[in-house]
Amino acid sequence: MIRHKFLAIVLAVFLGTSQLGLVNPPSAPSSSLTTTPIKHLVVLMQENHTFDNYFGTYPGANGIPTGTKMPVDPTNPFSAVVTPWHIGNTTITDLSHSAPTFLAQYDSGKMDGFISALNNLNQNGKLSMGYYDYNDIPYYWNLAANYVLFDNLFSSAKNGSAANHMYWIAGVSPTPKHGQTLSGLLANLPTIFDHLQAAGISWKFYVENYNQNINFRNMASQGNKGSQVIWVPLLNFDRFIDDPTLSSHIVDLSQYYVDLSKGTLPAVSYIVPSGTSEHPPEYPATGERQVKNLIQELMRSTSWNSSAFMLLYDDWGGWYDHVAPPQVDASGYGLRVPGLLVSPFAKTGFIDNTQLDFTSVLKFIESNWNVAPLSTRDAAANNITSAFDFNQAPRPAVFLSSTWGPAVAIKKSPTTIIYTSYGLAFLVSILVFGFALLKQRRPRVQTQEKAAP
Repeated sequence: MIRHKFLAIVLAVFLGTSQLGLVNPPSAPSSSLTTTPIKHLVVLMQENHTFDNYFGTYPGANGIPTGTKMPVDPTNPFSAVVTPWHIGNTTITDLSHSAPTFLAQYDSGKMDGFISALNNLNQNGKLSMGYYDYNDIPYYWNLAANYVLFDNLFSSAKNGSAANHMYWIAGVSPTPKHGQTLSGLLANLPTIFDHLQAAGISWKFYVENYNQNINFRNMASQGNKGSQVIWVPLLNFDRFIDDPTLSSHIVDLSQYYVDLSKGTLPAVSYIVPSGTSEHPPEYPATGERQVKNLIQELMRSTSWNSSAFMLLYDDWGGWYDHVAPPQVDASGYGLRVPGLLVSPFAKTGFIDNTQLDFTSVLKFIESNWNVAPLSTRDAAANNITSAFDFNQAPRPAVFLSSTWGPAVAIKKSPTTIIYTSYGLAFLVSILVFGFALLKQRRPRVQTQEKAAP
């Protein structure tokens, strides 16, 4: 009788855990209604590479043209030339990527000043013609083969990180006028996070190695650590520093993994790196490993079936790219940068040549969560929705190899495996506890039987 009752309880508990999601967990709830199945957008901004530098030899993409030769001196018709070359393990340096360098390399759209612009700064201009391929960034190439690669995505501004990160969050990059402070200029400038906050839509800004004591007020005294204020432009705004409600949304990257495990990933997540940014002279492999971890943990989580992960690079870093960027206004565009989209609703092995920039991310957020545009730039930007197929069922999570070749992908959802294991482990623990309880009860029954008349 006791055994039958116990087994009935175990069965009920096990079935109950399945219904609660331990075996087949449902997607984490969204904080609001959306116009697409995407309830969680994660955007990571890496640093300093062009499209041709990473994907210039990727099959089918608008990559390095055959026969490319870059003149050492574009003003000399008999100049020596440099052809694109594979970097591999060659030591690289941090190339100039200032606004004057852009103008010299762009050369009024002729795109012939990449070497001379750097040589004139006493840098090795030949480095700019180097590129990586599937030997160096195989995981990124596997992502492109299985999801979406953007080959017409431009940085928003012609200069470096600070301006492009501002476009990423606000659709503009204002410059203080004479006698005006940046803090005062930003006081009334809305960001995408202000709009999300006002609409009650969840968001977080995850920062690798975040130091909450560093902001624009003391960055000059922090040395290299002060760069955090560039990567996290919210730290230039008084309200995002002083208002506990707003500042609580800026957190260390470790919280990303906690939120995934708890099913509390916000609707919109921005991520910036610190030591794994791929900023030269750092080799790409370091950042690639970090990106792989970020994506795979998203795939393991309950958020996967309603998520989209976008990988971007903030500026061109001085590297060669053959496409002359459209000049949509006085600030941009800058040169093309790599872009990848990973999602259960992403098209498979699709090369998206829609003209995009960082404000296209804002465009998607605004249209998906029904919030107002921030500026004329994001209002006019093309959306990234061309990369999705919302008519398809969500694709299962796929763990891709760090060796180039789509065939090595592990096409099995780790989420199902993990939560099935949790359910089985829970069942085993209940069985062990139950049999131990029966064993304790059995001697007492025998004693009572002996004592009976």
